Amino acid sequence: MINVKSFYDENTNTLTYVVYSLGSKDAIVIDSVLDFDQASGKITDFSLQKVIQFLQTNDLKLHYILETHVHADHLTGAQVLKKYYPQAKIAISKKINIVQQTFKDIFHLDEKFPTDGSQFDKLISDNENFFAGVISIKALPTPGHTPACLSFFIDDCLFTGDALFMPDFGTGRCDFPAGSATELYHSVHFGLYQLPDKTRVFVGHDYQPGGRELKFETTIGESKKNNKQLKQETSKDEFINFRTQRDSVLATPKLLYPSIQFNMNAGIMPKPEVNGKIFFKLPISMKLT
Repeated sequence: MINVKSFYDENTNTLTYVVYSLGSKDAIVIDSVLDFDQASGKITDFSLQKVIQFLQTNDLKLHYILETHVHADHLTGAQVLKKYYPQAKIAISKKINIVQQTFKDIFHLDEKFPTDGSQFDKLISDNENFFAGVISIKALPTPGHTPACLSFFIDDCLFTGDALFMPDFGTGRCDFPAGSATELYHSVHFGLYQLPDKTRVFVGHDYQPGGRELKFETTIGESKKNNKQLKQETSKDEFINFRTQRDSVLATPKLLYPSIQFNMNAGIMPKPEVNGKIFFKLPISMKLT
């Protein structure tokens, strides 16, 4: 039997999960978060220390630090976790190479920047089964939000990242480079919605629409009936039209550029410049009237 402990980061509306077995003490962490103050450029680990304290208090053995995708709204805490648990493997979809190749050009990164995913300890294949001690994990491909999105199916629990949110919010956006509303529709409609209705769904973010209290767990059955953007009965054309129109008016995530640079590098800091300081790049576009 597995247990799930959630940690909510209010600044980025992100859910981090520790999935663990009390019997064997095996554990994984899904979608960890560092605190980043963009105005000052200061990175701290206050939020992540709550996760570390939970792992330590329960004497858990951390096997994997899993990323559902390259996040565009927060910095991963993977490397900090690995300092505490050096045996743990940082893992992401093997399709990370698509994201790296795309954004290497956008950020005009050094030609030596690797785009083969070698920054990560493990690259996960679509539908791969692997184990964290006694915990069995199946990686379900859920591209659309990004081409390298995975959902993790563990026991009766599904961790969907940004593919599927709470029913009153909907799904992830699809307007990032290499994103696709068509792919997300197929990922959810022909993928996740084929799982048993009783499957417990743990979402990657909760934006608390209407000011309601925090919610992060639903079911496949509930999503199929009530997801406001993608029900079981929603047609592909309906979803694509909605998602395209909706995404066209969404604001750019405020941490998009630092997050992508940091996260597609497995949370490894950029190399210092000649003055010893570290910088994130910010592409600029100018539109004058």
